[in-house]
Amino acid sequence: MHLEQFNAAGRTEAAGALRPCLDIQRWIDELADARPYPSLEALLEAGRGAANPFTPAELEAALAHHPRIGERARGNSTEARLSEAEQAGLGEADAAVAEALAEGNRAYEEKFGQVFLIRAAGRSREEILAALTTRLAHTPEEEQTIIGQQLREIAVLRLEGLMGR
Repeated sequence: MHLEQFNAAGRTEAAGALRPCLDIQRWIDELADARPYPSLEALLEAGRGAANPFTPAELEAALAHHPRIGERARGNSTEARLSEAEQAGLGEADAAVAEALAEGNRAYEEKFGQVFLIRAAGRSREEILAALTTRLAHTPEEEQTIIGQQLREIAVLRLEGLMGR
């Protein structure tokens, strides 16, 4: 779908196209209702700022769709395929890094009660592991802010891809 098609689409179709980018209804509604966009850059900027800040319930619901770093997404949904493609860029991990990520994921989930989320695109496994280690020292409040930021980064990358860039 290109920007012109997105701008011309019916409300339901536009919202449906946005959902795999970020399944937060308030974000979807804001972007779909603000059409037409004069440029892709304007749409991406709107995606960065929409529904800001996310509520704890919105974050929890959005996290339910994300697999652990280093694990394959379940199912065959558009969102699962996007997640798999994003993590595919990480390449193969050596055994030590893979084990450290698995241990870090477990520690993070024990501390915060949710999956560790980070924009994987453009990062190496070692960079992700370093971020995970740093974020384990955060408070739950600090993490909520970071998770919101990471969700936005993922959403904007997916939105950019959706628009054929």
